[in-house]
Amino acid sequence: MTESELYRQRLSELGLCSGDVVMVHSSMKAMQTKRTPEEIIGDIEAVIGEEGTLLMPALTYENGPVFDSEKSEPCVGLMAKTFWRMEGVLRSVNPTHSVCARGKLAHTLTVGHVMDDVAVGVHSPFMLLPCYKGKILFIGEVLNSCTFMHGIEEIVKPPYIRPAEEKYYTVNGEKRAYKGGDGFGWGSEFQRIEWILEEPDIRKGKIGEAKSYLIDSRALLAAALFKMRADPYQFVTDISPWI
Repeated sequence: MTESELYRQRLSELGLCSGDVVMVHSSMKAMQTKRTPEEIIGDIEAVIGEEGTLLMPALTYENGPVFDSEKSEPCVGLMAKTFWRMEGVLRSVNPTHSVCARGKLAHTLTVGHVMDDVAVGVHSPFMLLPCYKGKILFIGEVLNSCTFMHGIEEIVKPPYIRPAEEKYYTVNGEKRAYKGGDGFGWGSEFQRIEWILEEPDIRKGKIGEAKSYLIDSRALLAAALFKMRADPYQFVTDISPWI
């Protein structure tokens, strides 16, 4: 078995299937592999096939007040930076939390993000995942990077997310106002989502040497909403700044 065949087998064993819509958060370092990001991306796309759609965060929250969807390099992850540059990849329009996608539903999942005036709103590719039975793949111990959970925070509006003044960004040449929240993401403990899900809604395995997780976004949405509405501090580390 070739290394590529082994990676594809591991992805399939984890629960990734032909036709899947999948958002990938990854750590190349955790895989401890000589394979390139392009090769890993190829393995994922080979498993989901032509009917599938691959998405990756292309976040630019560190890049300042100017965003150009064709020029602004993502500030997260080698694989995400590589994917953004690949042929046929589309990018949603948001100055801090854009998403790149390629595949059957790439346009459908990215086109509406421009309508949101928050980072992870209802039209973002993150929050559209449950509508398309989407999955979230974590390669490495990167559950705490689950941007989908910021969308849950936008829905629940826990006490630590306090209204903030609008901030202005230049987005593809146009000045636009976006809303933020003080404390957004501060002290996040999103790795706790592992505690609130069971198989088959969360599947665990290894990709290369990286511990990996495949999560059903519909199950995560339901479970995280339930938990956060019962305890709004469920996914933060220290509530003392807000009490």
